[in-house]
Formats: sequence, structure tokens, C-alpha cells
Amino acid sequence: MPPVITAQDIPSHGHLEVATGTIVTPAARDLARERGIAIVERPASQIRPAVNPARTVAIGADHGGFRLKEILKPVLLELGYLVTDVGVHSEQPADYPDLAEQVALAVSQGQAALGVMIDGAGIGSAMAANKLPGIRASLCYDRASARNAREHNAANVLTLGSRLLTASQAEEVLRTWLATPYAAGRHQARIDKITALEKKYAQ
Repeated sequence: MPPVITAQDIPSHGHLEVATGTIVTPAARDLARERGIAIVERPASQIRPAVNPARTVAIGADHGGFRLKEILKPVLLELGYLVTDVGVHSEQPADYPDLAEQVALAVSQGQAALGVMIDGAGIGSAMAANKLPGIRASLCYDRASARNAREHNAANVLTLGSRLLTASQAEEVLRTWLATPYAAGRHQARIDKITALEKKYAQ
């Protein structure tokens, strides 16, 4: 029996590589078309080991966010997510734009459905992540901002400030952000305008 790709396997951005002969359900093809996702067939030997992007969260931090990152990773695992840790892996000084780029790139290229980036304040990381195509990074600081970012704005990267939140507050924000679905409806027209602006000024 060949592998089967369903709508649940379609990433939010980027492309999807499948082994030659893979069955792609009509619903999956429709969703891929809607999201602008190219489905690329390759020989199975050229496909990297399968990871379910729909359940993967890319997480990163600079030196100021390292400890909080290590606290939040088990929360993601508890919630059933696969975790891609892009670094840092110590408290040695690091520049947040470099790590924010890696988190955002994983989401932009479809290797992860969502991203979490932590620095001292969370502001600079949001600015850096939002430079990548398809990224809607949101700095959240309480449950209300976390709900709004996801429900109204379809945020796909969460940034947190380790100096602004306690570990328990950050966990509360993360859990709320992940648990809140995008409402679509009237909000979709505004998301479409954000996407149009991105394309308009893309070089």
C-alpha cells in the first residue's frame, strides 16, 4: 500500500515533498492549491525521514531566552508537538536576528507549522521574523494578546520576552496561543491584505 497524504499533512507554507507513487487525497490537493503549496514527487531514496510538519513547532532563543526555551520545550512535547530546536544551546552571547531567522525559515519553508522565538523583550525577534515571506510573528504578553494574535491574525510565530514574563506566565501565553484556532470569516480579508502587501513590496 503506497503512502497516503491527507489534508492534515499539508503545511501552511513552502512545499511538500512526497515519494513517487504517493496517494494524495483530493481534499489534500485542494488545500495545497488554496495555500499555494507545491507538491513535489521524488524517488523515495531522495526524501528525508518523514516529519509531520502539521505537528511540528520550531523553537529558538538568543542567550537571554535560553533558559525559558528549555522550560517551554517540555510543554510543547506534553501537548503532543514535535519540537525542532534551532538553538541556542547555551547562554553564550548570540544575536536574536540569527535565531529568529531560523525559526521563521522553518515555518516559511513548511518544515514546521508554527514557531516560537524568545529573547529578552520579544520585540526585535518579531521584527526579524516578519521579514520572511509568509510569516506573521506576534509578540504576546498575556492570554488576551495570545488569543487575539491567533484568532484574528492567524499568527504563525510567537515571540516572547524572557525579561518581561515569569516562566509560568510564558507557559500560560504559549498554551493559550497554541490552543486558539484562527477564526477566519471576516478576518480573512485582512490577512489577504497583509499577504498582498508582502507580495507588493517583495524584491
